Amino acid sequence: MRQSHIAVIGAPLDLGQDRRGVDMGPSALRVANLNRRIASLGYEVEDLGNAPVEQAESLPAGPERAKYLPQIAATCRRLARMVELALATGRVPLVLGGDHSVAIGTVAGVSRAWRRKKQAIGLLWVDAHADMNTPETSPSGNVHGMPAACCVGLGPRELTHLAGYAPMVNPRKTALVGLRDVDALEKPHVRDSGVKAFTMRDIDERGMRAVMLDAIRIASDGTAGFHLSLDMDFVDPQHAPGVGTPVRGGATYREAHLAMEMICDSGAMLSMEVVEVNPVIDEVNRTADLGVELIMSALGKRIL
Repeated sequence: MRQSHIAVIGAPLDLGQDRRGVDMGPSALRVANLNRRIASLGYEVEDLGNAPVEQAESLPAGPERAKYLPQIAATCRRLARMVELALATGRVPLVLGGDHSVAIGTVAGVSRAWRRKKQAIGLLWVDAHADMNTPETSPSGNVHGMPAACCVGLGPRELTHLAGYAPMVNPRKTALVGLRDVDALEKPHVRDSGVKAFTMRDIDERGMRAVMLDAIRIASDGTAGFHLSLDMDFVDPQHAPGVGTPVRGGATYREAHLAMEMICDSGAMLSMEVVEVNPVIDEVNRTADLGVELIMSALGKRIL
């Protein structure tokens, strides 16, 4: 990393999906000794606690096409401010989700911080899902299936313009890696928006190394660097069973580590988040433990 200070920020949001439990993801990652293990790499770690989040039990779900939209937008605004402040004070934000809706807030904060320096950011979205739905195409109305679209300017204005402008990231500087479950009406957004998508077939045919080289180049070419958004369902459920929406056929343990190691080697990562860890359906916290391992690889841990 270019900087030696890491700011850990929890975002225990679970309003973006129907399956409960991901609000405990930040705690599960911390229980897996996240802060101590990052510090062992030589970083100075400051845990800023959690962004305030409203609880589903006390709220109406709201519009069927975008459930809990006002509450998710409010949480993401608070998270964006925390992320932007961390960057302004020379620290690298490491956000712990929560469901993937939190990425809208993280990206808003990172994008705005670098926009003040008259620079743009790229986006590396590592996920089994494209997360490119809008309220009009979503089969569920769950916002955690929409954040990548919102980051590149597609979706509800409350989310697309969270940073005060749209798009927060140029779609042509956005790479989606690991896709294997894309909704039928979502596919045109992926194909036509300008983002570059790498599916598991691409990884099967070309190998993780070739795919990551291309993805990193797309997200870093002409930008200040990129934000890494890592959904733990990128990894196959046999290695990461405790995720919000598991899908068979994901990255192997070593493929996932290679992807993170290559991201570190690039020297272009500006910020990172890990989302969708669900301790309720996990096995003795091993998904969170793997999440911490992958964070370590992205931050510089090496075999030798």
